[in-house]
Amino acid sequence: MTTTRLILIRHGESKTTVAGIIGGHRSCGGLSPLGRQQAERLRDRWTVHREFTPDVLLSSQFSRARETAEIIAPALESLSIGEDAGWGEHDPGPECDGLSYDDFVARHGGGWWEGDPFGTSFPGGETIAAFQFRVGQALRRTIDEHAGKTIVVACHGGVVDAVMRFTLKMPPTGSFQIHTLNTSITELELIEPHMWRLLRYNDTAHLAGLPRSTVPLPSS
Repeated sequence: MTTTRLILIRHGESKTTVAGIIGGHRSCGGLSPLGRQQAERLRDRWTVHREFTPDVLLSSQFSRARETAEIIAPALESLSIGEDAGWGEHDPGPECDGLSYDDFVARHGGGWWEGDPFGTSFPGGETIAAFQFRVGQALRRTIDEHAGKTIVVACHGGVVDAVMRFTLKMPPTGSFQIHTLNTSITELELIEPHMWRLLRYNDTAHLAGLPRSTVPLPSS
């Protein structure tokens, strides 16, 4: 069996993160200035040092992921970008998309990422189970369509979490947390029909010297 490589790139910092709002695909305003700089750093890293030969470049439908893919594309053979909404972040639905986090908590309370994956995460939006099922379908479709190739996907922190839980056969919620940084590299290989190998997670060597976020940390 030929090896399929999957390289997941979380998008750069988004304008919605800086604004403190729930940024679904409806309200996504793309990358912040720092987010663009983060993506440029990744592009420059791969321009100087070729770590792999890419065959496919995909992006979710979110502006922040698409912008990230457009910025790094020159270092990836200037591949055309295929858009696949299956790789999109957890959809909060039209009621919650664009709400500030403070407004969301005031209306619906906290604790929305924990507990029953079939319970309500966002009123009118995807459950965690529905989100993970969609991402699993996108993963299956992608590796079937591009078997034996090296695939780069510009996606999201929640997507990376879902892929890690699926490929490493972890529980759908709880048990552990991962904190995927902006423009970090997560790389896996499919070495047997149902066996994945994790090569690296959260590789952000290209961000040395940059702040992690333009959002100020809360005071202690």
